[in-house]
Amino acid sequence: RGGSGRACACRGFYDSPFAPTAAPAAAAIVSFITENWILILVAFVSGAMLVWPMVNKAAGGPAAVGTSEAVRLINREKGVLIDVGEPNEYAQGHATGARNVPFGKLEGAKELPSNKALPVILLCPTGARAGRAAGLLRKAGFEKAVSVSGGNAAWREAQLPMEKSAAG
Repeated sequence: RGGSGRACACRGFYDSPFAPTAAPAAAAIVSFITENWILILVAFVSGAMLVWPMVNKAAGGPAAVGTSEAVRLINREKGVLIDVGEPNEYAQGHATGARNVPFGKLEGAKELPSNKALPVILLCPTGARAGRAAGLLRKAGFEKAVSVSGGNAAWREAQLPMEKSAAG
């Protein structure tokens, strides 16, 4: 240095034999990933499955409740029970006290409660249509619209009262 043309007698840290090198570490990471890609994939998928319900609920996704929670909403919070099945499905059997509002006629139906703060509990034969209906009603301002997971089948299995009526 300094024009004498001689190299410095002291060696820098990065010139030492103990200095970390990036190449072997990167190679080890790549090797680990290629050898264990299935385990890494399983970890990511299981993590996504754990996080998905929270993300779905935060995004206003379909909220489903069990039959005992539905009964609690009806009894304690004056919840309104709506069956979104078609009239012939409704006639074959529905929860006692449920109003029939077919899924296709849900928006603007006069059978819906005028007080949008009341819980609206939705049923259908399997619970799938009721989940979509709950999402629609929440977007329409019914904050407490929920579906019964399992639908009428779960209602019947819980031995809750069912009734049949004439179609139409």
